[in-house]
Amino acid sequence: MKRRSLLIYFFVISIGFIYITRLFYLQIISDKYKKQAIENSIKKKYSYPNRGYVFDRNGILLVANEISYDVMLTPRYLKKIDTLEFCKLINITKRNFDKRLQRAKRYSMRTPSVFLKQLSKNDYAILQEKMHNFKGFYIQKRAIRNYPINTAANVLGYISEVSEQLLKKEKYYQQGELIGFSGIEKQYEKVLRGVKGVKRYQKDNFNRIIGSYKNGSQDTLAQIGKDLTLTLDIILQQYGEKLMNNKRGGIVAIEPSTGEILALITAPSYDPNNMVGRKRSKFSTKYINDKINKPMFDRGLKAQYAPGSPFKIVNALVGLQENVITTDSKFICRHGYRYGKRQGAFMKCHCGISGKVNFNIAIYNSCNSYFSNVYRKTIEKYKSPNKGMDVWSDHVKSFGLGNYLGTDLPVGNKGLIPDGDYYNKFYSTFRWRASTTISNAIGQGQVETTPIQLANVTAAVANRGFYFTPHIVKKIKDIKLDSKFTTPIKTSIDVKHFEPVIEGMFDVFEKGTARSSKVKGIEICGKTGTVENFVRINNEKVALADHSIFIAFAPKDNPKIAIAVFIENAGFGSTYAAPIASLMIEKYLHREIKRKNIEERMFNASLQEEYDKQIINTKQIEKP
Repeated sequence: MKRRSLLIYFFVISIGFIYITRLFYLQIISDKYKKQAIENSIKKKYSYPNRGYVFDRNGILLVANEISYDVMLTPRYLKKIDTLEFCKLINITKRNFDKRLQRAKRYSMRTPSVFLKQLSKNDYAILQEKMHNFKGFYIQKRAIRNYPINTAANVLGYISEVSEQLLKKEKYYQQGELIGFSGIEKQYEKVLRGVKGVKRYQKDNFNRIIGSYKNGSQDTLAQIGKDLTLTLDIILQQYGEKLMNNKRGGIVAIEPSTGEILALITAPSYDPNNMVGRKRSKFSTKYINDKINKPMFDRGLKAQYAPGSPFKIVNALVGLQENVITTDSKFICRHGYRYGKRQGAFMKCHCGISGKVNFNIAIYNSCNSYFSNVYRKTIEKYKSPNKGMDVWSDHVKSFGLGNYLGTDLPVGNKGLIPDGDYYNKFYSTFRWRASTTISNAIGQGQVETTPIQLANVTAAVANRGFYFTPHIVKKIKDIKLDSKFTTPIKTSIDVKHFEPVIEGMFDVFEKGTARSSKVKGIEICGKTGTVENFVRINNEKVALADHSIFIAFAPKDNPKIAIAVFIENAGFGSTYAAPIASLMIEKYLHREIKRKNIEERMFNASLQEEYDKQIINTKQIEKP
């Protein structure tokens, strides 16, 4: 009995001790509830800074601001108002008013939220005169974006109302505020947005404002966002977009000596002004639901394609580095390359030569047979194809392929460069060898790249063995750029091997597959590509029109521009991609086009009929 009494006594003492300790913590140590009480007695009013302006590399204004007016509501302060008059003033129905009111109450009774965003100037002027009749409502000025030039929507991106999910993570934002949603608006949000200002007002126990809190000692001024200068040459960007009218694909142009992106084009695209204000909801739904043209899909950064013949340049360099060939090496081409033990294992070639082909001719005439031999010798140099494939893969990846390049844009894809482990899994029940993967020799097979990766490879070749991480921002006011954009990255290929490859690329324009796209007064080095294009529908492999690819840099010495052009379903590389690339180079270096006949032909060329035909054909195949 005595023991039980002691236990009860101990239990009571313990509970009392815990209770007293907790009270001591809450009243003496913690200031949580003190802060909460202070917060409840303070009204905060935010002032929103202008977002930073955006300019191209030559100082041309690309993104500006204009004033917008949001109707804000704090439900707790809402008094009896003439609802019908209010609805008439802001052009909404009574039902819509009730819906918005309930949404505001769910968000917070004490914290203001957006009741109606982005009034027109006329509606604002009318409403402002009568705001004193509608207690609980007030008008908040905000800056929304304006795009003086209809171009580069994929680069610039847009701003949108912050989501409820993000509000839970980011304490900086309040309901109804705007945030960068894509492009540089998203990537450089914290730089562009600036810092909100805040004024604090003291309230009495009737929630009436009685003056500033602590005489304004804790108030802060808004800090405007910092301006960005992009690497884009907007004249070149607009020109490229015009050339891609009625075509699908991507163009990426880079300055080799810096890694600065001169043009980043995706086609089709959209007018960035359509993603501003109250019309944004309508157009974003339209663009996102367009699964055929995909105007919001950045093909320059995200579209993964087989690189085709431009990839032969990389295989040539790997072959020279691995000493499996020299510039004097010759291989026989009999209109193609026969490989493997299977009957009919034959890769066609269109180089037009029957006999021995040397290194230079193989590049400028794009000989499949030559580069199949180079690739096979590279893989078979080692004891096992697994080891040979790993060595080959490492060389190729040193050009930035098979990896997201780490640009300062929020989207991108890695592409694919296979290695030994990849094929061990791919052919898990089959003993694979060099001939099994021979399509890699000509940029088909399992190899996949994005247009920006091909442009970067071209820049690395132009630089004779190194590149800078491609980037879109050239300068930020008062902020130093990340050093990763100014640090050169070396490939695994020795400098001495680049000159013979560049000579072959120069001859592509002089006497090879792109001679019809030669530009007088500019020494251009390039490589055409025609990529087979298959889709699988209902487990059936269906061949579509080939893709047209071209890579180039110019001038040959001290290059100023490296470019990759990829046009979907456009056939031979020399038909569309090569002339478009040459026009882009001419425009950038000379600022004017003298080959007006080629320019007009590319402006007016349309592949829409081909795209429409594909839709019809694939739908027929999909029928049960």
